Amino acid sequence: MRAKDAAKTANLPLVYSCSGCSSAAQLANHVALQLDRRGVAEMSCIAGIGGDVPYLLKIAKSGRRIIALDGCALACARNCLSRHDIAPDSYHQLQEYGVKKRLHEDFDPAQSETVIARVVADLKPQLTVVTNSSAKDTKGTKKIAACITPVTNTYILPNKF
Repeated sequence: MRAKDAAKTANLPLVYSCSGCSSAAQLANHVALQLDRRGVAEMSCIAGIGGDVPYLLKIAKSGRRIIALDGCALACARNCLSRHDIAPDSYHQLQEYGVKKRLHEDFDPAQSETVIARVVADLKPQLTVVTNSSAKDTKGTKKIAACITPVTNTYILPNKF
């Protein structure tokens, strides 16, 4: 990562996800990738935590907020973190959101935005909500345009947030 990019993400929470072969695990991984790509969190490597990689452990223990995502009750991401006495600040087991674990199948793309919205809503107390006065619905009500993190990274909220 370039120094410029590292400075942009330094205050974002870290997100770790399981990424096993089931549909639920792949949805957890997809959600983590989307949080990273949308500037809500910085995805880091749970395999590196489980594999005791010193550089990745240093990042995990840096004091940044941690989001952990697991697809099922096996809780692989949470267990990898706990091996190193790291407790996530925000933990999401997708099974609790109605996500079904299916082997040899892809995840349901329709569920991804719902799960992303739930994870972001859990982070909302740490985000500043900004409204855009020019963005109004048909009733003239101001719509929420974005959430801005303390580092001024903007996340555009999904329509059903």
